[in-house]
Amino acid sequence: MASVYDRHVDLNGFMEGVKKRNPGQTEFIQAVQEVAQDIFEFIEDKEEYHQAQILRRIAEPDRVVSFRVCWEDDNHNIRVQRGWRVQCNNAIGPYKGGIRFHPSVTESVLKFLAFEQTFKNSLTGLPMGGGKGGANFNPKGKSDAEVMRFCQSFMTELYRHIGPDTDVPAGDIGVGGREIGYMFGQYKRIVNRWEGVLTGKGLEYGGSAMRPEATGYGAVYFLQNMLKHGGKDIEGHTAVISGSGNVATHAAEKITQLGGKVLTLSDSGGFIYDPDGIDQEKIDWVKHHKTHTRGRISDYVDHFPGASFHGDGARPWGVAADLALPCATQNELNEEEAKELVGNGVIAVSEGANMPTTLEGVHVFQEAKVMYAPGKAANAGGVAVSGLEMSQNSERISWNHGRLGEMLTELMEGIHGKCVEFGDQGDGHVDYVKGANIAGFKKVADAMLAFGVV
Repeated sequence: MASVYDRHVDLNGFMEGVKKRNPGQTEFIQAVQEVAQDIFEFIEDKEEYHQAQILRRIAEPDRVVSFRVCWEDDNHNIRVQRGWRVQCNNAIGPYKGGIRFHPSVTESVLKFLAFEQTFKNSLTGLPMGGGKGGANFNPKGKSDAEVMRFCQSFMTELYRHIGPDTDVPAGDIGVGGREIGYMFGQYKRIVNRWEGVLTGKGLEYGGSAMRPEATGYGAVYFLQNMLKHGGKDIEGHTAVISGSGNVATHAAEKITQLGGKVLTLSDSGGFIYDPDGIDQEKIDWVKHHKTHTRGRISDYVDHFPGASFHGDGARPWGVAADLALPCATQNELNEEEAKELVGNGVIAVSEGANMPTTLEGVHVFQEAKVMYAPGKAANAGGVAVSGLEMSQNSERISWNHGRLGEMLTELMEGIHGKCVEFGDQGDGHVDYVKGANIAGFKKVADAMLAFGVV
């Protein structure tokens, strides 16, 4: 009898199947395309992966849970949102990935993030599978009491799908320490157990000392390794950064500490350009302003008159700089902006956000042979320290900031090494996208082969 799988299906045929099974889910399809175009070449002569349909199986989440979230606002109106948890793959460990609260959250966005998370977690070398969750709830403008009621309602449904050995969520856009605290409190209340079911917790109740800095610092450590591999350094170079939240401000902080000069930060309203450089004093002001007063980045120019604000949602990629770190959200850097960065002489791009560069933009960087680090590699520092938080919770121990900093540095160096191993083009150039995709895929794929068809 003929085999039911087509050994000779090409990339276009594979992607047609993905599109047919996921109609309208453009973000998810984009993420699968970006990985598949590298994986197809790698598995061409590896019959076991074809026979077991590994790539087809990875591109199908284990499960997608969708649920209603009802809550009451301060005016006693009943509000209804939709929540999700996408559990993509647990071949190498419990599902692990953030929770996002933002009006833009859809099933497609969360499937893309969970798919990316699977490979990102694999790259860390820690035993973590890939997942992602969230809701189309906007915490901006809501009172603490409203956010608490929403988080409690969200966790009242989510708790039955997660656990320290099943699925361990963390924070993401719209979910910081406040939201993690409310959700953890509700989980503990429902199950009557204290267990490390969420990461990104406060230090008072099992959190990790390094977690707030980890994603931003990690993106810069990867950038530093990438530059070093190319015979360069951060010191003396200028950088444009998007975003002004946790990832962006800590990336700016680490760039500054390493002797670089940060020129921009942004939010959804636009970006600020400070030709004098955004030093530590200014970064501390942004952190306080965004976290405690929940203000806008445009207010920066009132406090630091040498800077200018560019509104109407403008993005900073037209500012000439040596280094670029997109740290805001997905698809924030398109083909034309990538060409502008290349034209202005950018030498390296390190993604602090998840898939912030469109596929066309990525191709621009690759064709120009710019050192380009995709998010699944460059921003893996956050989930790496989350994995360490899981270990600390399991062992009932706590590592100090210095030790965690050393471990983060080592982890990012290790991820860089894996990307070089599989992405070295033999001409002095490293295709970090290809390297990250293949290295992340291989570990997950080999684990799936070991389990048989499950």
